[in-house]
Amino acid sequence: MSWLDGRERWAFLGLAYALLAISAIATALVDAPTTASWPLIRWPAGPTWLSETAGPGTGALAAGSVAGWPVPASVAAVWVAPIAWLHPRRDRHRLLVVGHYLVLIALAGVLAVASPAFLLFSAIGYPLAIAMLPARLVMAGVTLTALANVTVQAGPGAGDTLLTVIAGVALPLVIAGWYVAGEHDKRRRLVERLRAAMAENADLNARLLDQARQAGVLDERHRVAGEIHDTVAQDLVALIGQLDAADRAPLAPARRRHLDQAAELARRSLSEARRSVRALHPEPLEDARLPEAITTMAESWSRSAGVDLVLEITGTPVALAADVEATLFRVAQEALANVAKHARATRTGLTLSYADETVLLDVRDDGLGFDPQKAADGFGLDGMRQRVRGVGGTLAIESEPGQGTAVAAAVPAIPAEDPRDTAGAVPADGPCETAGAVHGGAGRGAVEGQPGLPGGRSASGEGDG
Repeated sequence: MSWLDGRERWAFLGLAYALLAISAIATALVDAPTTASWPLIRWPAGPTWLSETAGPGTGALAAGSVAGWPVPASVAAVWVAPIAWLHPRRDRHRLLVVGHYLVLIALAGVLAVASPAFLLFSAIGYPLAIAMLPARLVMAGVTLTALANVTVQAGPGAGDTLLTVIAGVALPLVIAGWYVAGEHDKRRRLVERLRAAMAENADLNARLLDQARQAGVLDERHRVAGEIHDTVAQDLVALIGQLDAADRAPLAPARRRHLDQAAELARRSLSEARRSVRALHPEPLEDARLPEAITTMAESWSRSAGVDLVLEITGTPVALAADVEATLFRVAQEALANVAKHARATRTGLTLSYADETVLLDVRDDGLGFDPQKAADGFGLDGMRQRVRGVGGTLAIESEPGQGTAVAAAVPAIPAEDPRDTAGAVPADGPCETAGAVHGGAGRGAVEGQPGLPGGRSASGEGDG
């Protein structure tokens, strides 16, 4: 009924006038002169109590109508007119609307007493009660209209019956309508409060997301600065030292040795600079999902570092948000880089586990270990913590001198928003468990309880050592 939007008041006004006009025409036909063909319409008997009590000289009553109905009909025609003005203002002028409705029902009752034809006009009380009255009074308005119609058609001896109807039907209906309307108002107010709260939460979430992105940018700048300080800057300092030593060297062999060392430092600095640039955007994730990218990276790391690595992927891999996958990839990359640089490990285990709401990454080694309570010289561990914290995850590090190290990251399994992100996703047709020894490892059993690895830690990073 979209065509009625904004025109309801005119529809109700037109309906009221139409019912009034039909009732008046029908009554006029009944009251027409009695000839061979008149009246065209004759009501069965009209209100019986009127015809019985009217007395002599009331032939019109016997026909079912009372003379003088045009006056209340004219008053009703005038009284109906404000409906178009009251309808859009029914919420602001409730008392005025209720008063107008009561007077209209009274006029309809008077007209129905004059002629049963006006019972048709009195039916306007039903739609107007629903459209105009407050919610708590809708049932009361409908009941009042029905009682008025019944009362007009009942005789004077039907008082007990009317009282029974009022007490047994009308009053319970009014009370039930009041209660139901009250519950409806409560639900409506609750829904409005919920909508307001949801709008406020959406705005708050938008602000928090913006703050998190800004914090992520700052963390990334901090990480890059730390990597430059720990790698390129230190290598350049050492490079300058080797060049100075080469200038001071009295013999050619010594000078050659310093220049060779300087060249090696320059090449290493270039490699670190390129690695830092690649770290800004994980290239392996451009053409593959996280499991494939980590597998490729782990195989390359194992070959270059000369360390056996056992890789295991459990659960059902799903496409995650780009920043979540990038975080897990960089944490695995940084953890393996630390193993190669500092651990002197002979075996390493990497586990990627997909749970219902969390993705777990575990990197373990049997290397030298360290004391996590001591302040680290570099930015690697801090960078991993900042990355994981930036996507709402946690990072735990367990290590003891001589007992190896375990790094465990847990991040929320935020699904990929863009449908295109699922293009390279691993098919989720069942739990995926892959276990393989990269570069000569020992298989899955070695991952879950590897001799020599710290405590045989599981994917949570929690061990018994």
